[in-house]
Amino acid sequence: MTQQDNDLNYDWFWFLTWTTYGTFLPGDIRGATGLLHDESGTVIEHNQPGQDHIPHSVALAKWSKLQMKGDAIRLNLEQARVLLTQFHCTASFRRWRLLGVAIMDNHIHVGVNVHSDPDPETILRDFKSYGSRALNLQWGKPESDSRWTESGSKRKLDSDNSVIASIRYIINQQSPLLVWTLEDGMIIPVNRLPGS
Repeated sequence: MTQQDNDLNYDWFWFLTWTTYGTFLPGDIRGATGLLHDESGTVIEHNQPGQDHIPHSVALAKWSKLQMKGDAIRLNLEQARVLLTQFHCTASFRRWRLLGVAIMDNHIHVGVNVHSDPDPETILRDFKSYGSRALNLQWGKPESDSRWTESGSKRKLDSDNSVIASIRYIINQQSPLLVWTLEDGMIIPVNRLPGS
């Protein structure tokens, strides 16, 4: 821990999750989160912890796919490394402390400790926008003009147990490209290493 970390009062822990563009569409068999209009035009939210996902619907999945402006985005290991570096830069610039990061080919989890009480949408937006900028510098902008789905999950962690559980969740992800924790540093699964 640096002197700067000691000088800051980290007040809140957040667990953020977001998906890559086109990989979790409304109507998907896995379920999806977001806003949906019912037959009368009323907006129904499916984006809060404990709420049901948007139910599977073949028609909705087909319609969602037709609305896409480009191919679905899948990350690779090289891009995951660039993102992790940028997440560290973003956290340092904002004077936040990263606790853990898991990057999969189609979604990302970030555990972060912040001072004061910034709007969680701002925290999420900063990681996503600076991450996009870093990827766009090396690989160009995608056809869809976005690498991520809109918004994402923002969960405030209100106890030591919930912080520990979120870090365990990050460490235990299925098929990650890479995992990083404050305590252990970067972990790349053996099956993701070159030549394996």
